Amino acid sequence: MSSLYGVSIENLKGIGKKRAELFNRLGVYSVGDLLEFYPRRYENWSVITPIENAENNRTVCIKATVLTSPSTVRTKGGRIITKFTVCDDTSALEIVYFNNKYIDTMLAYGQTYLFYGKINRDFGLQMIAPIFSKISDSNGMRPIYKQTQGLQNRIIENAVKEAFSMLPDTIGDPLPESLRKEFSLCDYKFALENIHFPKNEKDLETARKRLVCQELLILMLGMSKLKSRSKNETSVKMQKDYKDRFYSLLPYELTNAQKKAIKACISDMTENSYSMNRLIQGDVGSGKTAVAAAVCYNAVKNGWQAAFMAPTEILAEQHFESLKELFKNEEINIDILTGSQTPSQKKKIRERIASGETNLIIGTHALITDKTEFKNLGVAVTDEQHRFGVAQRAKLLSKGNNPHLLVMSATPIPRTLGLIIYGDLDISIIDELPPGRQKVDTFLINSSIRRRACNFIKEQIKKGNQAYIVCPLVTEGETDLASAEEYAAELMLKEFSDIPVGVLHGKMKAAQKEQVMIKFEKGELSVLVSTTVIEVGVNVPNATVMMIENAEMFGLSQLHQLRGRVGRGKDKSYCILVSDNKNPDTLNRLKTLCSTNNGFEIADADLLQRGPGDFFGERQHGLPQLTIADFADKASLELSKEMCNYIYKNNSQFSDKEKNTLNACVKRLFNKGGNNIMN
Repeated sequence: MSSLYGVSIENLKGIGKKRAELFNRLGVYSVGDLLEFYPRRYENWSVITPIENAENNRTVCIKATVLTSPSTVRTKGGRIITKFTVCDDTSALEIVYFNNKYIDTMLAYGQTYLFYGKINRDFGLQMIAPIFSKISDSNGMRPIYKQTQGLQNRIIENAVKEAFSMLPDTIGDPLPESLRKEFSLCDYKFALENIHFPKNEKDLETARKRLVCQELLILMLGMSKLKSRSKNETSVKMQKDYKDRFYSLLPYELTNAQKKAIKACISDMTENSYSMNRLIQGDVGSGKTAVAAAVCYNAVKNGWQAAFMAPTEILAEQHFESLKELFKNEEINIDILTGSQTPSQKKKIRERIASGETNLIIGTHALITDKTEFKNLGVAVTDEQHRFGVAQRAKLLSKGNNPHLLVMSATPIPRTLGLIIYGDLDISIIDELPPGRQKVDTFLINSSIRRRACNFIKEQIKKGNQAYIVCPLVTEGETDLASAEEYAAELMLKEFSDIPVGVLHGKMKAAQKEQVMIKFEKGELSVLVSTTVIEVGVNVPNATVMMIENAEMFGLSQLHQLRGRVGRGKDKSYCILVSDNKNPDTLNRLKTLCSTNNGFEIADADLLQRGPGDFFGERQHGLPQLTIADFADKASLELSKEMCNYIYKNNSQFSDKEKNTLNACVKRLFNKGGNNIMN
């Protein structure tokens, strides 16, 4: 089958250039891609429901005979309505189609068909615009694919059938035969045929199990390969351990968890011949930045440059100011490089970096542009790793000769995912909070008591505290969700007419954002109405209230991140979730946040309730795009881990052909979308 990845989708019968472009929108470029373009769901035509037993508003399949010829009328508005009656042994049913002028030529009086659609008993017994087929054409379960405008399911289904006609009788199986037997997995061709056109539920489940485990296995093998590749000899040698000297600079005592993480990092950099590749994972407010500062300090003191990359300019500025203050009495030259700086500013800073004059550089994505060159980069730090992909991480590392790497994330990853997502990294977890870090009490309310919530915020402000109000959108659009700008204006006119209110959102220019944040940090603004731009890193200890509008629009992990902006000072802090959603599942999801402050528990609940796609938002985690596997499927994850161990244990027993086929699958998965991660 490997050769079919090189055959363009245009080679299939019925697929011209324009239709091929539509397939490309779905990520399908070759015949091989199409065979791995698995259905999203299935219409089960194998279960026939008697008409009299069909429930209202339920989708069913009925086997019925056309009892009357289709009758078509045109309404005053020009709408075409076609009706006819069908029956089975139990009852009769009216079929209705709208604006289908060919339906009367497609169905024959007295013939029996399968009709698949939703039953409507509100106006008699009807089925509106059902799909139908001849008895001889039905294959029991019909695949339903992800579609795009202009590319209907029928076209995709037919294209897949054409693709199967190009498969040889025997195809190479990505999984070695001994592995399949050991774990009772079907062969690849059976899996492909029955994931697209299963004869029954049992065959579908057999196929799905095989393909899910295969995809997770290939992902694990790839991440393991990246990890082994990262264990390269490095020319970045660090002889001395400066952590005790770093501790003496701090105005506070670090937690044992922080010290343990720092010790692991410095050990990686001073005792090994290969470069450090470590993740520091900790809950909101656990003190990861102090660990990063210690790593940068140790690198600079050993004569190397350190780069600290943050996902937003606000966070980069914050790190720059805090590190400049911390190292003010040390011989460390610190610079900041961001996209909003003028060309002349960036040029001067880049010249200082290239010459080695600057030895600690804080910045955003500007650090990984081609124009930025380092003299002797010793360590690279990325903050909020979930905002950077594997490729971006690699780009930063390419600025040096196998420099050390430290990545940090305050987004708790469910434990079932940690080793997969960060399979190329060693992991340190900071599992305790610094003394004085406040537990945040969280409440769920509806908009009917928002005024009371605003009064509570006013009481907090009278005590000298501040508050955040978060909205999901910037300006009013197609929905009626609260927008940051308009909601702030409303608050300034009503509830907070005598209180200084600021607005912050992602579409503002960097200088504007910085100006607003400076005012809020200085206390010149009592309330900050913002989008999720304040999700990451913003630190205002005086803020004690976080009110989040339309809370149902956010995932639990994102809400937890937002909540982490308060509870950073000495006073008791609160988070208020506002939602008018009536869905019980949604409300239960939000109540999870009210019951715990543990980020890992919240991440597990988020994954279970929303699935990995929503959990990771815009796929900023950098993982390859999976097609069928589900990270919430713990049983498949465990089975895939066992398979991975089996492969490493029995690698010498596999033939070269089996090894090459498996390696080709790994490369293809990781290089999807032009990433070229796995060369």
